[in-house]
Formats: sequence, C-alpha cells, structure tokens
Amino acid sequence: MKRNYYCLVAGLQDITLDIHKLSMGQTDFRKELQNEVHPQDYQLAQILFLPFDNKNLLNLLSKSEEVFDTRGNFEREILEANIKEITSELPEYMNRFILSFKDNEPVYPNMSPENELTTLFYDYALSVNHGFLREWYRFNRDLNNLLTALVCRRYDIPYEYQVIGWDDISETIRKSHARDFGLTAEIPYMDDLLNIAKDDDVQQREKAIDQLRWNYLDDVTFFEYFTIDKILAFTLKLGMVERWLTLDIDHGNKLFEELLQDLKSSYELPETFTEK
Repeated sequence: MKRNYYCLVAGLQDITLDIHKLSMGQTDFRKELQNEVHPQDYQLAQILFLPFDNKNLLNLLSKSEEVFDTRGNFEREILEANIKEITSELPEYMNRFILSFKDNEPVYPNMSPENELTTLFYDYALSVNHGFLREWYRFNRDLNNLLTALVCRRYDIPYEYQVIGWDDISETIRKSHARDFGLTAEIPYMDDLLNIAKDDDVQQREKAIDQLRWNYLDDVTFFEYFTIDKILAFTLKLGMVERWLTLDIDHGNKLFEELLQDLKSSYELPETFTEK
C-alpha cells in the first residue's frame, strides 16, 4: 500500500522544463524529504542520487582531479574508506566494482570502467522492489542506449560495448542494422527519437530528449496524486531543470564534443582496464 503525502505534494512548485527559477534545488529537496516522508520511501529517493555517487567513486578510484559532487548520498570520506577496506556501508554493486577495479579484473572486460559501473548500477536499479523506479530506469536505460547508438552511427563509431544491459532490447540495439533497430513496435517514442537525432543543434536536441523524459514521468504518474511516485518524479524533474539552468549554448556544444571523444576513446580501450 502506497503512503499519501498530501501537504508535501500540495506545496510542490509548479515547474516546467523551461522555468527560469526554482524555489528549491534537488539537494535541498532531498533534505526536506528526509524529514517529511517515511524512511522506506526516503530510501527509494536516495536511489535517484546514486549516479552522483557512481561518478564520485570512479573519480576517486581513477585519481581524477574532478570536483567531488556533493549531490551524492555518500561523503568523500566514506567512499575513500570503502576503497581501502570494503564494508556493507555501500551498495553491493559499488563494492563489486571497487574490487574488480583494484584487482584489474573487470566484470565486463570490453567496457570502459564508466560503462561497467553504469551497467552494474542498472542491474541494481532494475532489481529494486518498486515498480516506478524499475520502470523509470528501464525507460532511461533504453533511451540512453538508443541515443548512444544513433550518435555512434552518425559518426561511424562502433557502439557494441557502449550499450548498457543484456536484455532483448539491449541486444537488439547492438546487433540490428535497421534504421529504427527494428524496435518501433516496442518503443513508443522511437519515431520521435529518430526525428530528434537528426537535429544538428546540440542544445535543441538535448532539450527535446529531456522533454521525452519529462513526458514519460507525466504519463506514469498521471494518477499518482499524492504518492511517493509523484514525489520521485518531481525529484527527477528538479534535476533536469537544474541542469538546464546551468547550461548555455557553448557549454552544450562542449559537452557533446566531450561525449564524442569519450565514445571514441572507450572503443580504443584494451580488454582490461588501463594501468592505474
């Protein structure tokens, strides 16, 4: 049985993807949730912030100089301590990645470390006993896989090991040479995505993709008036709005160039991690 949070939902800001100002950011909203929702529901919300933890963990393991992202669930000291000695404080998929990275024995040898950690994360997210989260991550994984494959096709970059997951749709994306990967009947947004991928304006293309995500969240929570699902969807939307409030055209183009470079360099990786 789902719990209802009438006051919390009633007080949420009415937001759109193009809104120019937020009354509360994603991180502050998470702090409010910690005080306002049942602990079991708060644990569900924490899952949405694990991608930031994944990024921080990978940066620490690879000794990157990137700034630590405070939007994650775990402080730097906790991640560093678990890198030195595994505990049960982190999710099991993170511990598995730490061990494989330190031993230079990747779970998925042909993948870049980032894609390997992402694969392990999605395996974890898709096993969560909560319908909204499972389906959100399935949707987002498929969308990201299709986008990656379309970009790689356009720039003649092999993408077999860029695709995340091992289910039928993921395998079809890897192997199909059809324009729509033979998935139009299974992916309701496939035609929209193919049209979006043609746009040479990087920022407009990315905004249209986020609008697909936004529309999906609206659709699946249409009848979830005051439940945790409505709150989780709002949390995800906050993240999208925050991202666009910090982006400009030049930055968007830079991010796309970095994406292409990452795709090319990860294809050139050997079958084991590069030496640390």
